[in-house]
Amino acid sequence: MADRLLFTKTGRARYISHLDLMRTFQRAFSRAKIPIKHTEGFNPHPFVSIALPLSVGFSSQCEILEFGLLEGTSYEEVPERLTAAMPEGIIVHQCYPAERKLKELRYVNYIMTFDYSEGRPQESEPAMAALLGRESLVVKKKSNKAKAGFTEVDIIPLVHSWRMECQSDAMMVDLVTSAQNPGLNPDLIRAAFCAEYPEYAPDFVTFHRREVLDGKGKAFR
Repeated sequence: MADRLLFTKTGRARYISHLDLMRTFQRAFSRAKIPIKHTEGFNPHPFVSIALPLSVGFSSQCEILEFGLLEGTSYEEVPERLTAAMPEGIIVHQCYPAERKLKELRYVNYIMTFDYSEGRPQESEPAMAALLGRESLVVKKKSNKAKAGFTEVDIIPLVHSWRMECQSDAMMVDLVTSAQNPGLNPDLIRAAFCAEYPEYAPDFVTFHRREVLDGKGKAFR
């Protein structure tokens, strides 16, 4: 049975890429002197796997990493020791046995915040509601496998639910989207909104992953 970590990635750590984050964890386990399983073969290396790779620039409070903890270290001592070996912005909160299969991870809850330096246009909220309320919205998505360099995807079926909270200078969209097979990157929603309503395009957008959920809408661990 594999083991899992629950960790947050915020602040400057948001700009650490997925591959660099994997290397960061491998080095941190070594520095913290926490023995973990290694891959097999001619060039074995510490095995770590992140459940849902996070886009560069996104923050998160619910990242899940899988690894194999070897005997001699308890689950309780891992978070503190590992966090001490991590760069600023990465905090390990929990270490536990992986009792559920990753395929049970069905949805992701994101908070997408549109910031306006000169005040939020009043029409931005109904415009977003109209966009997400469509029956279909086909957009282009980058794909290294496609000859054209992109594929087309209808993002509406991948949005499970949404609601908005607006302030004078910001519009916050609380999204629950499909997690995998296929998953939905909320940046596709931002791009579609700015393309359809350029007059309401924000000055800055932030993305925060708040929770990963199972098919019943409960937190997945």
